[in-house]
Amino acid sequence: MKIEENCYYHIYNRGNNKNEIFFEDQNYRFFLSQFAKYIYPCAEVYAYVLMPNHFHFFLKVTNQVDFEKGIKNFFISYSKVINLKYERVGSLFQGRYKSKKIDSESYYTRIITYIHQNPVQDNLVAYMGQYKYSSYQAYLSRSRTLIKKDEVLGWFGGIEGFITDHQLARSD
Repeated sequence: MKIEENCYYHIYNRGNNKNEIFFEDQNYRFFLSQFAKYIYPCAEVYAYVLMPNHFHFFLKVTNQVDFEKGIKNFFISYSKVINLKYERVGSLFQGRYKSKKIDSESYYTRIITYIHQNPVQDNLVAYMGQYKYSSYQAYLSRSRTLIKKDEVLGWFGGIEGFITDHQLARSD
């Protein structure tokens, strides 16, 4: 799928053969720092989750050319460091990242909730707020964040709607 400027996407991928792509806490932090370096200059991020063997991002591409270069360099830089550190060879990821264009505003809140629910669905935590490598906590915190927090909370009708929709999705 060709990425288009000013469009929203669900970007995801998993480890080759469904293997882990994160082996310890510092890998998650490094992945996010590389993401900030290569992707934030050309995209607005609304939600993310990093799971042991896969990840999800919901974002809007603001510069298509820089995004295509940036995401390629992002995955190469992360893979090189992981392969070197853990004496691995071969592909870390299962092929090129996947992207699904999200062009319905009603789907924005569903994809965000789906992304945040991943750690609970995979039984890594009992509730979303316990998981460190997700944007969920950024929405509950007063701390500064690169996530487009105000815009997302507007889609949910405020923080109360955000929390309620996430709790309702959990019981589905």
